[in-house]
Amino acid sequence: MHDFDQTYWERHWRESPLPTEASRVPPANPYVVDETRDLTPGTALDAGCGVGAEAIWLAGQGWAVTGVDISATALATADDRAHIAGVSERIRWVEADASAWEPTQRWDLVMTNYAHPAIPQLEFYLRLAQWVAPGGSLLIVGHRSGDHGHSHGSHDDADHPPHEATATVAGITGGLDTTVWRIDTAADRTRNTGGGHGHSGTLHDVVVRATRRADVHQ
Repeated sequence: MHDFDQTYWERHWRESPLPTEASRVPPANPYVVDETRDLTPGTALDAGCGVGAEAIWLAGQGWAVTGVDISATALATADDRAHIAGVSERIRWVEADASAWEPTQRWDLVMTNYAHPAIPQLEFYLRLAQWVAPGGSLLIVGHRSGDHGHSHGSHDDADHPPHEATATVAGITGGLDTTVWRIDTAADRTRNTGGGHGHSGTLHDVVVRATRRADVHQ
């Protein structure tokens, strides 16, 4: 079993075979693009932002973004890329373990994209849900349980994500109280990629987007 702690992630980003130079800003995950294109830009949190592809894309769409990651190495690259992309003034980077971090605000959009926390995956998603402002959106893109074909670019998980880093649509949506949340998207997705976020080959994902009901304050 993996310990997705700071040591793990610093090693992951140092050993990643992907180019990490600031000039190469990879495209945002297409599921993030699709699921946020009709949302009104406001404040956004990218939990486990890595080297910043999604945070930078959101900032370019007019969002005021907080990007949180446990890895200082990843955040340094993300910051350099944000400056090159001309959106650094719209992004605040926070070095923190999102599985233990206690923010003092809520956001209009809270998203996570293939994040592997140090706590169980579903527990992590429920933590993030607490940080969504009334009327705001929760967006989760994760690895689908029972499927392989991912590569995160580190030597110890080169073939597929470990089981503890996967989830199911039913598992995620089952943790969201329907009196508090409206489920907008709950889907299994498959796509082929030549690389991005350390992945290669065929990706088997779960995509869940939910809206916190504005008249429920929990």
